[in-house]
Amino acid sequence: MSDLVARTGRLQQRYEDGYRLIAGCIPFKYINTKENDGDTSEKTVEVLMINSTSGPGLLFPKGGWETDETAEQAATREAIEEAGVRGDLVHFLGYYAFKSKTLQDEFSPEGLCKAAMFALLVKEELESWPEKSHRQRSWLKIPEAIQQCRHPWMREALELGFKNWYPINHDRGELGKDDANNSVALGFEHFLVKMVSCISFQPFP
Repeated sequence: MSDLVARTGRLQQRYEDGYRLIAGCIPFKYINTKENDGDTSEKTVEVLMINSTSGPGLLFPKGGWETDETAEQAATREAIEEAGVRGDLVHFLGYYAFKSKTLQDEFSPEGLCKAAMFALLVKEELESWPEKSHRQRSWLKIPEAIQQCRHPWMREALELGFKNWYPINHDRGELGKDDANNSVALGFEHFLVKMVSCISFQPFP
């Protein structure tokens, strides 16, 4: 049993302009794959997804961004609580807006949510974590992960955010924490909110 405990409740939940604020990440790692000749290897990327507790499809770890933490701290916490991984936030992927009927409340009557998403380079996979009893982890290549995404906004974060970022920075050897640490500190008003073209009303796990 994990000594870590997941946060519960919404007493410290952040809201802004009718949106419930969310933080999450796309955990990833590099693996070496052999070429056809067997003598050379190529480094490829896999992303980590977890099962939904309320239906089919897979998710990236995410959850409420609370008033006593930064978006980066919230994203890191959710990675540990839901997926049982630790690592470095190396890139801010953007904000993604969506609707969730299960998150409708007095501060967000329409269930509007806005998620700050990061790329997390995984350094450690925990054997025990708070949600282990009802979460299964899956490492997937990006094309398969795109097909498995439960929510359109997460698919957009993967396709338009992560997929467009990692090849450039990997080739240049520029993976680092600075752009993730500096991005959110500037405030929401400095970033374009990326609205998903197909709003999902599926239950939010």
